[in-house]
Amino acid sequence: MAFELPALPYAKNALEPHISEETLDFHHGKHHNTYVVNLNGLVDGTENASKSLEEIIMDSAGDASKAGLFNNAAQIWNHTFYWNCMTPNGGGKPEGKVLEMIEDAFGSYEKFREEFKTACLTQFGSGWGWLVLKDGKMAIQKTLGADLPMAHGNKALLTCDVWEHAYYIDFRNRRPDYVDTFLDHLVNWEFVASQL
Repeated sequence: MAFELPALPYAKNALEPHISEETLDFHHGKHHNTYVVNLNGLVDGTENASKSLEEIIMDSAGDASKAGLFNNAAQIWNHTFYWNCMTPNGGGKPEGKVLEMIEDAFGSYEKFREEFKTACLTQFGSGWGWLVLKDGKMAIQKTLGADLPMAHGNKALLTCDVWEHAYYIDFRNRRPDYVDTFLDHLVNWEFVASQL
């Protein structure tokens, strides 16, 4: 069973003016799709062809001889998760259980925002900033390349893609502005709540 590129949960222009249709054309249509094509090529005719994305990720995590499998499978998972972490007219301070858990873990939404942004900005090179569930409590994690929380026993709740192709068309080299925009205008807190 071949893997397929999942459709975006909104129209390609739905996140404008914050993230352009051009960015989504490249990021979803080219980058994300390339991981799907690559993974299908790697698993075709092997025992991995019948495995789920999560099974491939966990079976290949930490095994240098399976780095190609891990990187492509993890990037399919990461990107699919990232698209769902955004919504038109999103962002800002969450409500309900998500806010309660953020305040419990970080003291305030403002402190969470500061720590999440710092993780995104201090991830050297390509990677991801994450809000995760670790031992039943929210925590911040950052990962390099394709790495992701499930490979470390944590559950992903929210991610911000800080690979340059996620923001370079719209923000050039201004990663701080991109992360601010993500937090203030794009975060899909309903999706985050659904992951709890």
